[in-house]
Amino acid sequence: MHPRVLIVGTVPYNENTTSRAFAAYFGNWERDNLRQVFSDPRKPFKGHCSSLYQITDKQMLFRRLGKIKDTGVIYNYDDLFDPSAPAEISGDNGGLIAALYKLGKNKTPLNRLARGFLWAEKYWNTQKFRDWLDEFSPECVFLAFSDDFFINEIALFVADRFNIPIMACVGDDYYFNDEKSLSPLYRVYRKKYKKLIDRVFSHPSSAIYISDKIRDKYNAAFSIEGETVYLNSSLDRKPFSVVDRASPKISYCGNVRLGRELSLVKIANALAKINDSYKIEVYTAEKDEKYLAPLKKCKNIAFMGEADYQTVKRVFKETDVALLVEGFDEKSVSLTRYSLSTKAADSVCSGCQIFAFGSKECGLIEYIASTGCAVVVTDESQLEKELYKLLTDEKLQKDLYDRSAVVAKQNHDLSVGYARVERLFEKLVGGDKHE
Repeated sequence: MHPRVLIVGTVPYNENTTSRAFAAYFGNWERDNLRQVFSDPRKPFKGHCSSLYQITDKQMLFRRLGKIKDTGVIYNYDDLFDPSAPAEISGDNGGLIAALYKLGKNKTPLNRLARGFLWAEKYWNTQKFRDWLDEFSPECVFLAFSDDFFINEIALFVADRFNIPIMACVGDDYYFNDEKSLSPLYRVYRKKYKKLIDRVFSHPSSAIYISDKIRDKYNAAFSIEGETVYLNSSLDRKPFSVVDRASPKISYCGNVRLGRELSLVKIANALAKINDSYKIEVYTAEKDEKYLAPLKKCKNIAFMGEADYQTVKRVFKETDVALLVEGFDEKSVSLTRYSLSTKAADSVCSGCQIFAFGSKECGLIEYIASTGCAVVVTDESQLEKELYKLLTDEKLQKDLYDRSAVVAKQNHDLSVGYARVERLFEKLVGGDKHE
């Protein structure tokens, strides 16, 4: 038996979002030993938890205004949506919800401080919430690291209430990544945020990291012994086949912000020099024309729109070359220095050829280069040459395919991830009583 773990994170498990990572950590956990507190306004899907407690911005605002006396909605497993159903916003989905949800996603210092004020403890720490917690009596808090105050504050409250340790899940560098800013509000936010995270790691704690790079930094800074657990993929590995040189299917699935849209255009322009008929198919949920315009203007890019994970699986199955890209500008590099996209695992596990382009300082580019299973370019002047080599060198394609199979087994296999997570929890919580 595994320990009873309370997950505290903004978004519950969904295979189409970053919370898909929970499958790598808790996919083999007993459902009755998992619960989650979350703030996303959408109704949750069936996942790994027996019960979820939703507290939203709207509830907090109405509670502060005195329009409601309680906050929090409890979802038990049988109440949850099947993952194939479309997500719905809880309650009123009009302009207020949209505005508040945008407030939470717009990460200015003013908005962070305002959201912190909105989420005062006395409004979320209700008798209903405490009763729900006491019924479960967690043995550990799993904190999905956030740059908001309230997620970390809720985790600290639960850890203090039950005198239990905290397992942090660190995928982005929210603590050390200070921006160059003259704003006094930014300095207030950063000082308050760092003080809060210092409190988190002053507890008995450990951490699960998305990459070795961020692991080494946080373990050293906070004197903890966390481990890297790479994301897994549920893609079925396809058999080897050489790239179709006449009409290769070249695909990109994912976020197109942070300079990625510009990197995709640069790859497309290089492909056009090799063969004007070559195109990149881009699948993204992005709606902002600011980021879509460069893609749509490029004649060697086919904009395919949004793709759920089932569609992504089909795309990878049909793809010759999967692209992994990052930006080059200073701000983009700073924000992605420790990031590792879920598409890294999908690409490695798929059996596609992998072509990566971006700054060598970005976590994704550094990781995929270290595996030796992809062609990696960090200098735009080398794009055409390296693309041509990948598209035409059949021996290289076979060598990369064989290497990616090894990396998939070593880093992205579910059983490997489960074993690491269980070992970490056993060290932190104690394993004897759960055997």
